[in-house]
Amino acid sequence: MSTRTYSLRASVLQSLTATKRPDVPAWVVMRNTAAVVLPLAVGMLTGHAEAGLAVGAGALDTMFSDQPGPYRQRLQQLLLASLAAGLASLCGFLIGGNLPLILIATAACGFFGGLLVVFGVDIARVGMTSMILLVITAATPTTLDNALIGAGLIFAGGLLLTLFSVAAWPLQRYGPERHALATVYRGLASLASENKQNDEDVPALTDAMTTLQQTLLGRHHARGRAMEAFAVLLELAERLRLELVAMAELHSAASIVAMFRTDAARVLSALADALDSGDSPEQAARALQTLQASERALLDTHTRNDSVAAHIHALSGKLAAALRNADWAGATGEQRAAAAETRLPSALRGSSALATLRANLTTHSVAFRHAMRCAVCLSIALLISRLWQLPHGYWLPMTAAIVLRPDFAATFNFGLLRVAGTILGLVLTTALLHITPHDPWAHLALMAVLCMAFRYLATAHYGIAVATLTGTVVILLSFEGVNSGTAVMDRVLNTVLGSGMALLAYVVWPTWERRRARSALSDMLDAYADYLHALARPAQRHAHRETRTAVRTARTNAQASLDRMQAEPATPLNLLELANALFLNGNRLARTSMTLEALLHDCDNLPEQVEVTHFVERAADQLHALAVALRNNQAPPPAPELRQLQRSLATLLAMADDRPRAEQLARIGDRLVDNINTLAYVVGRGPQEAAAAQGEHRVHP
Repeated sequence: MSTRTYSLRASVLQSLTATKRPDVPAWVVMRNTAAVVLPLAVGMLTGHAEAGLAVGAGALDTMFSDQPGPYRQRLQQLLLASLAAGLASLCGFLIGGNLPLILIATAACGFFGGLLVVFGVDIARVGMTSMILLVITAATPTTLDNALIGAGLIFAGGLLLTLFSVAAWPLQRYGPERHALATVYRGLASLASENKQNDEDVPALTDAMTTLQQTLLGRHHARGRAMEAFAVLLELAERLRLELVAMAELHSAASIVAMFRTDAARVLSALADALDSGDSPEQAARALQTLQASERALLDTHTRNDSVAAHIHALSGKLAAALRNADWAGATGEQRAAAAETRLPSALRGSSALATLRANLTTHSVAFRHAMRCAVCLSIALLISRLWQLPHGYWLPMTAAIVLRPDFAATFNFGLLRVAGTILGLVLTTALLHITPHDPWAHLALMAVLCMAFRYLATAHYGIAVATLTGTVVILLSFEGVNSGTAVMDRVLNTVLGSGMALLAYVVWPTWERRRARSALSDMLDAYADYLHALARPAQRHAHRETRTAVRTARTNAQASLDRMQAEPATPLNLLELANALFLNGNRLARTSMTLEALLHDCDNLPEQVEVTHFVERAADQLHALAVALRNNQAPPPAPELRQLQRSLATLLAMADDRPRAEQLARIGDRLVDNINTLAYVVGRGPQEAAAAQGEHRVHP
């Protein structure tokens, strides 16, 4: 992770050139495009093009609520987005001609729509869609009857997209669950094939496992016998990850460990393919037979009985269990009972929606500040478009609603890419319309291609996606008689103004990440400490899973905070360096803790159990103290007894009967103390560097 200072030129270049791999499946692109294009095609055939246009517009506006996840969750999100689109449209049609009323409605929609960011990205899209449709429909106020018809057609467009999205539910009831599991097991295969750990690596496996827990155990998860096997596979995935992390730390018999990790990677990869396709895992079974043959030949209990053999036997057993459950028929009565008791970890459970909103009604809340910026910026943009009588002026508040985000980096990036994408779209659309036959059906086909490109590229490069969206919207409006050339030029003007207003709104009342980064990093250290406290109680394995999930969540939040802080201007370099060092050393601590958990799970009668528990608890206490010191920007309290305690434990372990396991525990204890001492040094360095920076500022004004 880089710790370079902020550079506007570098930020602009990064925003314009950074791309991601498209992650939208082809069938999602096709069904979303069909929901937009088919209504217009039917309308043209039946002589009701305006009705088809309204239905297609409703589908286009709710398109991004069609996200991966269980069918129940997808259905709820799409219905909510469709309903919000219909109500916002009805409001815009009815009061759009009354400036005071529409300004009040815009401010209210902007505030409550912006506040929805507290519930995550998917729900936040519903708020943004409502803002967009409110200002668009307000540009064409009409009577109550026509307003009901127009809003109903827009709502119908959302329902049509919903129908296309969940149409495969009866045929592929467990499709989302299988794909989420396949993603995790494919990530485990990659982890198994790695020869060494990368301290700076942030594997996609972390996010994939969080997504899998939400999919299998969340509020909208499916029911059925297959879900019992899926829940077991989730737990086995967690256990397999622990074993792979622990095996990466083994230094003896490196060639044997590498061979078994390679064999395990083949089993996991074949298992992922079987889960993805829904077929029987026959190839995975053959790969497992190869691994078990090597296990019997090379690790016979008469020739080898050490920690290497213990971890390989454990890995082999868990792979066999995963294979049995992947065939869906292997869920025994005990496994079904265990699955029935499995719940979503507390770190991923949402609290009451009303309680969440109430807790964020304060100026200290990022969501509240974002909501206020949305309300004010949206209302001012609409007022300016009306007072200046801008052609197609609804694009001004619409752009502001799309560009304005809760953090500076996203607002800057989306604004820049939206302006660049709109200008690119101007050139692209003009050229394409010039070479396309002047025929409505040819234009409809071109719009379908551009719509597919927009849906596919939106997560890969927003600027290019906006260029295709510009063409889609311009051609869509051309069916209503809007001149394509004029529409694009007006869009460029309003897009530039709207993006500028959004960025200005953020600058006027900012929420700088550098003021929140210490809290995110402190939460990460607290989560690591809670994890160690749970590991000090080997019998309470459910607490291990809960706290491990909390660590994953806190680590993800800390990483997101660092990324945002990196993209902000005027972030002190010493704060970036401090945050970067804490994050990387936290990764080392996480791997040490996961290795410790794997060892505790694989040994029911640990040597010197009481002393080990006491040592781990003291290490957790020190981590909590470091988190408090970091949060308050203070020097951490000294803890010289931790090293002494580790040395005493190592001496006791040297006399244990289970020498291989005792030696591994001693090594893990030594690494744990090193990790904590390094973190203490980094945390203690922060206040010293801050004081030095202030002194330098006073001397050199």
